[in-house]
Order: sequence, then C-alpha cells, then structure tokens
Amino acid sequence: MRHLIITLIIAFCVNEIGSAQNEYPKISDQSPNVNFCSAKLEGDSLVIENSRIKRVYRWNNGALITSAIRNKENGKLWKTTASKPDMSFPGQQANTTDAKFSVALIPESNVKPGHLEATVSCRSGQLEIMRVFRIYPDCPAIACDVYLRGQVEVPWVQLATSQADLQNLEKLTEAASPEKVPVLEKLELPGRHWQLNAVEFFDVTDRNNTLVRETRALSYRENIFRGNILFATDKATQNGIFILKESPTSNVQLAYPGGDFVCNYGNLRMIGAGMDMSDLDTQEWKKAYGFVTGVFGGDEVNKLLALRNYQKNVRIHKSERDEMIMMNTWGDRGQDTKINETFCLAEIEAAMRLGVTHFQIDDGWQSGKSPTAVPRGVSFDHLLSEPDYWKLNPVKFPNGLAPVIEKGKKLGIEICLWFVPCPEESYARWETDAETLISLYHTYHIRNFKIDGVKMPDKTAEINFRRMLDKVVEATNGEVVFNLDVTAGRRGGYHLFNEYGNIFLENRYTDWQNYYPYWTLRNLWMLSRYVPAQNLQIEFLNKWRNRAKYADDPFAPANYSFDYLFAITMAAQPLAWFEGTGLPADAFTVSELIGKYKKVMSDFHSGVILPIGQEPSGTGWTGFQSQKEQTNDGYLLVFREMNQQRSYEFSLPMLQPGKYRFELILGEGKSFNPSVNQDGTLRIALDRANSFALFRYKLIN
Repeated sequence: MRHLIITLIIAFCVNEIGSAQNEYPKISDQSPNVNFCSAKLEGDSLVIENSRIKRVYRWNNGALITSAIRNKENGKLWKTTASKPDMSFPGQQANTTDAKFSVALIPESNVKPGHLEATVSCRSGQLEIMRVFRIYPDCPAIACDVYLRGQVEVPWVQLATSQADLQNLEKLTEAASPEKVPVLEKLELPGRHWQLNAVEFFDVTDRNNTLVRETRALSYRENIFRGNILFATDKATQNGIFILKESPTSNVQLAYPGGDFVCNYGNLRMIGAGMDMSDLDTQEWKKAYGFVTGVFGGDEVNKLLALRNYQKNVRIHKSERDEMIMMNTWGDRGQDTKINETFCLAEIEAAMRLGVTHFQIDDGWQSGKSPTAVPRGVSFDHLLSEPDYWKLNPVKFPNGLAPVIEKGKKLGIEICLWFVPCPEESYARWETDAETLISLYHTYHIRNFKIDGVKMPDKTAEINFRRMLDKVVEATNGEVVFNLDVTAGRRGGYHLFNEYGNIFLENRYTDWQNYYPYWTLRNLWMLSRYVPAQNLQIEFLNKWRNRAKYADDPFAPANYSFDYLFAITMAAQPLAWFEGTGLPADAFTVSELIGKYKKVMSDFHSGVILPIGQEPSGTGWTGFQSQKEQTNDGYLLVFREMNQQRSYEFSLPMLQPGKYRFELILGEGKSFNPSVNQDGTLRIALDRANSFALFRYKLIN
C-alpha cells in the first residue's frame, strides 16, 4: 500500500454526544511528523489529521464547527471563533439529530491510492447530510465528498440573472448569504490582512481560447468570487489556506448561485451545492459538489505544490496504462468518410513509422450515423431509437475489428475508440452504455475510450454519467482510461471526474485557421499552473495542410518545424490530430524525436510540472519545469519563440541552490553545468528563434 501506515480508529456510531465545548481543543506543538492518517472523536471534538495537516471540529451533534486548523509542517495554528456550523442550507433547523460517525480504511486499488475515510452524518429536520472526509498520507489537504437526502421546504435560491442586479454588490452578497444559498465549507480565520487569489476556469474550448482567469484581491467587506480554487494568504505570516471546489467550471455548474466563494476578511465560505431542492430524494443519497481544504506556507510556489500534492492522490498514474502518444485522424476533417478496415490498417502503419503508441478510431466505426457524419445522421439526443447504433459497422469492417487489433499488436500500437453515451432521459440507459464499453474491452481488450457528446443539464444526468464510468472501471479493474472531451456542452471541466483518465482539451483545425502553435502552448501553459499537465491531451497537427489559408501569417503552423509542434505537447499527453497517411515523407523525421521522448516521458511526467518563463505569445521565452518530489532532479523544457533575444533568464523557484548538471535530451542547445543561486534564476541560450530544448537536470554538489 505504497508504504502506507494508517492509524485506524475502530468504526463506531455516536448519537447525541454531549454538549458543545466552549474551549478550543488543544493541538500539541509536538505532534510527530510521521506518515499516518487519523480521524477520531475526543469528547466533543472531532480530530482529523495526517502528518501535514490537522483540523479540529466541535462535534456539535454532527453539525461540525471548525475550532482549529494547523499546518503541521511549519506549526502554524489558526484558532477560529466560529459559533455556527461550517455547512448550512437555507431553512435548515438549528438542532440536528441522528448524528453518526465511522471510519474506514480504503485499500489501494488500481486507480485510487490507499487512504482513510471518515464519515459524518446527521439530520436537520427532513434533510439528511453526509460528509465523507478523505485523508491521504503526507498530503497537506483534506477532501470532503458531500451527499444529501430528504426534502426541504425553503428553496435554495439562485441569484438573479439580471446583469443590472449582478452589478449591485449589496444585492449580490445579500443573495449569497447563508440564509439564501447552500454553504458547503466555511472557515472563520483571525486577522484582517488576507490576500485572495480566486482562479476561474473555462472549458467549452470550441468557444473559449483563454481557459484561466485569475482575480487577485485583498479580502475586505463581503465580496463574492468565481472560480474552482481560492487561495487565501495571511500577509502577516505568509501562511495560507486553499479551497478547491470539485465541480465543473463556474459557467456550467448546476444550480449556480452566481459565485463560488464569499469572503469577508478571514471569513471564507464556499457556496453552491450543484443541487437545488427539486433534486433531493427521500431514499437515495445524491452527491453534491465536494471540496478540498488545504494549508500552505512560504512563497508562491508552495501553494501550488500543496494543491498538486492533493491532485496526484485523485488517481494513481501508471505509466503502462496512462502514458500515451495518441493519433486520432479527426483533425484532418475527413470525419467518418474514410473510416474502414483498409484505412485503419494503413493508419496503423503510419502510426508505427511516427512512433505513436495509441491509434484511436473516431466517429465512423459504429453502425449508427452521428450528427457530424457525412451525410448527417441521427442526433445523439435520439440514440434510444437506435438499438444497433454501437454495433460495429459490418460494411466498413467486414472482418470485425480483429484484423485491426492484430495489426496494432504486431506493430506495438494500442487500438482505441470514440464513444458517445446516450444522453436521453438524463442518461437513463447508462447501464447499457457501460455494458457496450465493457464488451469492447473483453472482446478486443480496448481500454481507451474518448467520451464525447456529453450533456449534463441536471443532477440526474451527472449521477447517471458517473454510474456509467464507475461500472466500467469496476468491471475492468481500473484498466480502462477515459479521454473526457471538454470541447462543448455542460461537462465535468478540470476538477470533476479526474479519477477516470485524462482530458481531451480542444479541437483545432487548419481548415478553419484556428490552429496556431502558440495558442495551444498558451492554453497548456496557463492550465498547468493549477491542473496537472500530464492529465491533459494536447494536439499537434499536420502543418502542411491548408498552408494557403494562412497566407503571410507569421504564426502560421508551417513556419514551425514539425519537431517544435510535437515538443509543445510533451509536458502533456501528445495527441497527433491528423491522418498519418496524409503526411508528406518529410514529416516522418519527427520519429527520431518521438523515439527519444518515449524514453523519458514517464519520468518527465512523474514530477510536479509547473509553467516557467513568459506567458506564450508567439514572441517570448517560455516553458515548463518538472521537479521530482523530495529530490533535486527534474526536467526543464524551454521554448524560444519568434524573437531576437538569444538567451533568457528563467526563474525556477523549485530549484535548490547549488551546482547542477543540465543534460540536453531533446531539441537544440548544449549540456552545461551551471551554479544556481538562492534566487533560483538560470539563463538558458538557444541560437535560433522558434526552437526548443528539453534538459534533464541533477544537483551534483
């Protein structure tokens, strides 16, 4: 269990335990820094902790009230003055009943690491609330999954949609008060000098080309902020708290209350459950949006490392399953017209010549005709009327998929498929869709599916979609990887469903002149600050297609080497978004680069990857640093875009001072042995514009 040592407190139930204690529970300054997880009731205090974080609640008959939170790594302790429960719902009764507490040790699976789960439940009138805390070893954060059941009489009011109302601060914050919207997490921290950083994300990437927007503010009077992540730093001590809302992006959340966080000095509240009163059921527990609360201290990079520590615990990254260089032919806009056995066999040959590891057959392998097929077929909204839709097309594949699978095995290429679950009646046929995928896995050992066309307009759809994914994962022992498309519609975004695979980020095409290498690099660079880059599929295209459409555009794909286009994807999971058989002979020289990259990609992706340099603009210096945890080893991927500056001084805050060996692995440049000072800066030189270099570094003394 990855050297997991967990102190397991025997599960038990608590009913109406004692009266609330008014004194702060004592948190020892001498807590040992060992690798353990614990959750236990001590009198009227619930204590949840591991080696990095300790949070103490007043039990309050299951309606938990945070008393203290401690960063055990540096000893920083916050005591709170809260008198009301952390979680609240409009119309909720003050007194709770039926309080229960239990603890369970969750063993490591093929997908999830071993951890401790502490479950707290209680009843408030006719509403039942269950919180499942997840505690991971050596993680400076505690996650909480929220489940609700029952019924309520007071509506969970959403904010007015009038733009005029949304500009009125008084109306906005009044409507976001605990009496009007669900509050899932609350911290009332002392001090008045809180620096806030709210990070909002955007998917629907067919429409959006700036995927991260940050708001930096001093916490003052009550204000509302949008975003999946809130960092709050006490300027007096440089210690801080982060809250991650495990939900879709703000602009597509269900039952959205107009914001995600309400802040008033050190009073931090996360609002919006992703449910309204009509979603509740008296029998079935329904999962609301969850949250993760963590601690950090020190400089800016420490807060990112604290967040990334938790994110790496969501899904075990296994190289043999999760690393891929995939080719999908859809990027050349052939759509379904070319998909057949002969074409696929030829594509596999081309994939082998390129050095690609996975070949994904997109729309066209199935018997049904999709709305993007030529000619257009049935809408995804009417798949229930097409019972044979997901049977293999017998005309295109008269011998079944066996010849394609065998060709792939022979040449070392894994075959993958595209799939759209039926959205009708909120994914009512989720079991049938799951069985289709399970059958494809058992019949052909296909274990990688691009999941497209998803629509989650209501809570039932979200729940049933998750049920489909869970059923496939369970039936295949976690071997299946889902490429979850976030290009359109109401989907999971970047912080929901992360345990199921990776994210297919964007559709870009030279046909429509919306593929520019620096645009793609910019989206990856901006996301990688808050989302693990190795969890994203990033595309590179056939730069020889549609050259005339770009005319004299200085940032046209044809102005970059094919190696450079591939290098843009290396911090992520590379996606060859083209027909391999449509490439000119010159393109296959990239196989040398890909071959060398494959030797280091798993090691590169095993580190914490953060962006460095300037935001990609087509004319700057930019890149990524991958730092191995608890070592002084890692990788540096740098790009000199189109500029006249031969060298650039990068700030590398994850580098410790000392003498290093920087070994050139890929691209241009030379190996060198620099000394890095306390400020963590390093000058890198590349002789040519629009070039790159991947270095492996190691502290030598």
